[in-house]
Amino acid sequence: MGDLVDLTGDGGVIKTIVRRAKADAVAPTENLPLVDVHYEGVLAETGEVFDTTHEDNTIFSFELGKGTVIKAWDIALRTMKVGEVAKITCKPDYAYGNAGSAPDIPPKELKKQREMAAAIKEEEKKRREEAKAAAAARVQAKLDAKKAQGRGKGKAK
Repeated sequence: MGDLVDLTGDGGVIKTIVRRAKADAVAPTENLPLVDVHYEGVLAETGEVFDTTHEDNTIFSFELGKGTVIKAWDIALRTMKVGEVAKITCKPDYAYGNAGSAPDIPPKELKKQREMAAAIKEEEKKRREEAKAAAAARVQAKLDAKKAQGRGKGKAK
C-alpha cells in the first residue's frame, strides 16, 4: 500500500492508497456518477481536522462532474472503487483556491481522506433489491413446501 499517484500530472492532486478495494468492486461511471463517501478534511500545515463524517457516522453523497465539490474530489473519486480508502492531498487550485475558505480553511494546501462508502447508490440499491427478492423466494418456497406437506397429511387421515 501507500502507492502515490499524481492524478493531474502537475502534483496538484496526489492519491495515496491506504486500503485497496476488492477486485470486483464497482467504480463510478458516466452513467452512474453518484457517490457516497466518508471523509476527514485535514489542514496540511497543522494536521487539524476541519471537517469529518466520522464523528457522527454520516455519509456525504454527491454527483461527480457537477462542480458541487472541490476539483480534487471530482478527479480523485473517479479513480476509486467501493471499499477503497485513499489519502488525497491537493494544492489550492484543486481545492478552495489561494484564498481558502474562511474561517476553517486558510489559504494553504489541503489534505483529504476519502472512503468510498457505497460509490454508486443505484448499484447498491440493485444489489439490495436482488437480495430481498432472493430471500422472499426462499421464504415462499418454504411456505409452499409446508402447505404441500400439510395437504399430504390431510389426505392420509
